[in-house]
Amino acid sequence: MHMTKRIIVGGVPIGGGAPVSIQSMTNTRTSDVSATVEQIRRLAAAGCHIVRLAVPDAASAEVIGEIKRQVSVPLVADIHFDYRLALMAAERGIDKIRINPGNIGGEDRVRQVAEACKSRGIPIRIGINGGSLEKSLLTKYGGLTAEAMVESAMGHIGLLNRYGFDDICVSLKASSVPLTVEACRLMAEKTDYPLHLGVTEAGTEYMGTVKSAVGIGSLLLLGIGDTIRVSLTADPVREVYAARAILKAAGRLREGAEIISCPTCGRTRIDLIGLAGEVERRLADYKGNITVAVMGCAVNGPGEASAADVGIAGGDGVGLIFRRGEILRKVPQDRLVDELMLEIRKLEESKQDE
Repeated sequence: MHMTKRIIVGGVPIGGGAPVSIQSMTNTRTSDVSATVEQIRRLAAAGCHIVRLAVPDAASAEVIGEIKRQVSVPLVADIHFDYRLALMAAERGIDKIRINPGNIGGEDRVRQVAEACKSRGIPIRIGINGGSLEKSLLTKYGGLTAEAMVESAMGHIGLLNRYGFDDICVSLKASSVPLTVEACRLMAEKTDYPLHLGVTEAGTEYMGTVKSAVGIGSLLLLGIGDTIRVSLTADPVREVYAARAILKAAGRLREGAEIISCPTCGRTRIDLIGLAGEVERRLADYKGNITVAVMGCAVNGPGEASAADVGIAGGDGVGLIFRRGEILRKVPQDRLVDELMLEIRKLEESKQDE
């Protein structure tokens, strides 16, 4: 595990051994307070710990205080080019600011942002994006490389350090998974700043989830990464579900349902694909810690999935409900999912009684 410094974002710890936090970003106009608040609440209900807001203009910065009063999760202001928006966001109580210190103007402007954030205890995320790297670094390295991204990050860290600011988180993102992984790995070797992981411009829900799982997941398995954002061209809530799934697969999240299911084969005599999809939908917002199996074979299923807390195994018109490999009862196929949910509720009640 790569041990990093800890920063605090509105009460949520990042780094220093804290659990990996999930982030997403609203796609509403931030100045539309009601729409933005509604989306933030949906993200929080799905399991998002920190929400980022685009702050492209003064109208968006002006309403940060009002939005904060209506939500419970920490908020991050995403700032590009205009340092005055960062100052406005800080004045209105934003919990974190994401900037690229190199694109907000001269050093005096960087100093003003650093001082405003330091006086209020607001961390700054330095966001390095492979698509907007400094031309001088592209020339030096002969194009976009992991080394160029790391040098850019180190330069921006040095700029903030010059003004006594060190409450920093760093992200190094590219649309290329191998490049993103290599840049984050090199950064972890060089510093102990907490790392925000993500693959930028990852794509649609399907491909973006695959790319994010490979990129973010491989880094998590190396012990690298303190907070993550899955970037998808989709409803932001889907980003949160994908992030939770990646964390669970990497063994970094023990909250929520882990669903295991077998592939279909010629022995399958039940709508296994439909059953697995229905179970996944019903447990999407489950907040407990449980492993649920959906198996296609009534003969081998309970044994193969004996490590699951509870599960179902299909037959021909009927199926089995089992718990940790022990068969509990047979039920008609059309009752399998309902009976499974009933068994999950029983498990929860028994845990509460313990």
